Formats: sequence, structure tokens, C-alpha cells
Amino acid sequence: MTNPIHIVGGGMAGSEAAWQVASAGLPVVLHEMRGVTGTDAHKTDGLAELVCSNSFRSDDATANAVGVLHEEMRRLGSLIMRCADEARVPAGSALAVDRDIFSQKVGNTLENHPLVTIRREIIERLPGPHDGQWIIATGPLTHGSLASDIVALTGEDQLAFFDALAPIVHRESINMDVAWLQSRWDKGDGRDYINCPLTEAQYEAFIDALLEGDKTEFKEWEASTPYFEGCMPIEIMAARGRETLRFGPMKPVGLTNPATGKRAHAVIQLRQDNALGTLWNIVGFQTKLKHGEQVRVFRTIPGLEEAEFARLGGLHRNTFIKSPVLLDETLRLKARPNIRFAGQITGCEGYIESAAVGLMAARYAAAEAQGLMPAIPPRTTAHGALLAHITGEADADTFQPMNVNFGLFPPLAHKHHKKERKAGYAARALADMDAWIGTREAAA
Repeated sequence: MTNPIHIVGGGMAGSEAAWQVASAGLPVVLHEMRGVTGTDAHKTDGLAELVCSNSFRSDDATANAVGVLHEEMRRLGSLIMRCADEARVPAGSALAVDRDIFSQKVGNTLENHPLVTIRREIIERLPGPHDGQWIIATGPLTHGSLASDIVALTGEDQLAFFDALAPIVHRESINMDVAWLQSRWDKGDGRDYINCPLTEAQYEAFIDALLEGDKTEFKEWEASTPYFEGCMPIEIMAARGRETLRFGPMKPVGLTNPATGKRAHAVIQLRQDNALGTLWNIVGFQTKLKHGEQVRVFRTIPGLEEAEFARLGGLHRNTFIKSPVLLDETLRLKARPNIRFAGQITGCEGYIESAAVGLMAARYAAAEAQGLMPAIPPRTTAHGALLAHITGEADADTFQPMNVNFGLFPPLAHKHHKKERKAGYAARALADMDAWIGTREAAA
């Protein structure tokens, strides 16, 4: 009998991965620690439990990147999407589910599959190089012993325990009539940063907005995590003194505003965040401001008045690896290629993104077990864009979890208006996914 593929973690990624391996006709063992021990976030021991929200976000496959990912997964035979559709509740254009029914459907399907074995146990160490194929899909609450073993194999700076998320802006939405390209003291190529200048009055108003803005609170188990001091939110910095930010991430020294020929009172910098140059990160702006407040406050920054955000800032407990350094294009751990990673631990953000990465990891593992060459989805698809970001195109030095968004997609061949552009990305992605599905087995 073929050796089983082992999957650690019965969340969205692990459950989808188990289904995909079994659907390929291969045995799979799914290891889940809930049932033996709990976590700080989960309430049940059910597979694919949704702990934060009952929404998979937008289901619009014509103009939304998340909706495109949904549709691609449906076409790839996703269990998560099938069960979500069956457990759907009214939510307009969003896909929302009855969380209990959804988890029950996923669990029942896997428990009754003849090729799936579910073991309720804690996996404390990574498998050895001769222990067969494994997929680690343990998510943001990875067991401490396993996390320590990952650190031991990959290095202490390759595993993070907090998301320190700064907002990311679509490059085309930045007003370059106000902002300008320049590196501090003209180092590097001299154009590595986009700079947004603030006058003294604008700076003081910005500080007031930060201090007055509505903020989210840490959960009790997040607040006790010892890694918080290294991820200081900008509003906490501002509360320590009104000039703190002007001598920190908003310092203006070494920069000259070409519009005035002078140094601004303060400067907010954005740094390129992906190889395509379509996404730019607001440097040092991790924040606990609520998302609506972030949009309101950050659009007061000169040059960002009409900013479109690919990701808003945040700070919360998480466990994720530095995937662009550690993983190859099929999600294998370079240091131990019989191990793949999937789900949030790879640095994707969101339920459906986690499931999608689980889907890909399982297909690659199954192909390898069958002696085939895993075929990579086209870069123009939602799956291909997310995979490329995780495994190499993101800036490894500033890598943080990311939702799927059109900023990860290659630009269209011709310029389009905003609404037409999104439709163009969506139509191209689904057409290329259909073509890939039709040729995938031959390509492999």
C-alpha cells in the first residue's frame, strides 16, 4: 500500500489538504491536537472551525480577488468551498456560513472518507528526512514544542509570533504630484522610497487623529505574549510624546521636497513591497487602529488622499514562517524537502487563503507521491498570485501575512479604468485557470 501523506492541523488548510490528497486516490493521516488539548481561540474540537468570523468575504468572481479565489477553488474541487456553499446564510454579495453546520459538514466528509485517518494527538516535532511526506498546516496557534522545533531547523529569525502589519497601498492610487521618489540621503539608487510630506500643522493634526482614533484591543492571551514590545503601534509611540514619530518613522532628515526645495516638517515613507512594484508598504506604521479609522486617518496624509489599500494595519498573535526564504515554489521546506507548509503559517492571511494554500500543498504532495512533476498554477490566477507572493516575490525582510488582492496579480496588457481593471483581472484569472485545469495532468 502507498505510504500515507501526513497532515498536521485540522483547520481550513489541513482539512482542504486532506480532502485533496484523498481525492487523488492516496491515503492521508490528519493529525489534530484539539480533542487532546485546546487552544486559546477555539471553542470546539471540530475540523475547520471558524473562530473569528462566519464570513468568507466577497463572493464576487467578476471584480473581487477573494471572489475569484472562491471560484477557482470551486473549479478545483474544493471541499471547503463545497461545504461553505451548502452552509451558506444570507449576506448579500458576501459568502457567509452557519459556522457549526459548515464545520460539521467538513468533519463528516473527512471522517467518512475511506482514505482519511484522523488522529487526535499533539505533534511536537517535525518529521525526519526519511519519514515520508508531511504537510504542516498548524496555523497561528502552532503548539509551542512544534514551533520550537521549526525554529531549531530553520533559525531563530525565520519564525514570527506576532503580525506587525503596516498598511499596504496600491501604487497607482498614490498622488505623485504631491509625493516624490527619494531615498534618505540619496542612498541606494536614490529612489527606493515614496515620500509624503507634512507641514507642522498637518503633522499636529495627524498626531491628534492617531491619539483620538478608535482602536482594537488585545485578547487576553495576546496581551500576555512576550513579543509585543518589538512591534510598537504608531499610536502608542505617539502617546509617548508628540515629537516621537518625527524622530522615528516620520523623521524628515536626509530628504528634500522637490516641490519646495526644502525639508518637510515630517515625512511618511512608503517602501516597495513586491517584485511587481504594484504594492507599497507604509514604513513603520503597524497599528491597532480599527480598519475604518485607518482609512480615514491615513487618507489625510498628503499624497494618500485617494489611497486604495491592499491591506490595512494590525497587530495580533500569530505564528508564521519567513516563506520567501524557506519554501520553494511548491511549498516544500528547502531544509527538509519531505515537509511542506500550508495555511496561515506560510504567511497568507484569511480563512479562504489558508484553504487555497492547503489545496495547492496537497496537490503538489500528491503529484510527487505519484511520481509526477507538480504543475504550478498560472501567475495570472488568484492561486498563482498568492503562491508567488508567499514563495518569493514578497520582500523577505519585511514579509508579513497578506490577503489575496489584485495588487498581487501581474498588470494587464493594456490600461483600464478602475472598475474595468478589476473585471479584467478576474476574467483573465478564470480563463487562465480553466486552461490550466484542462492541461494540468499533461503538464505534470
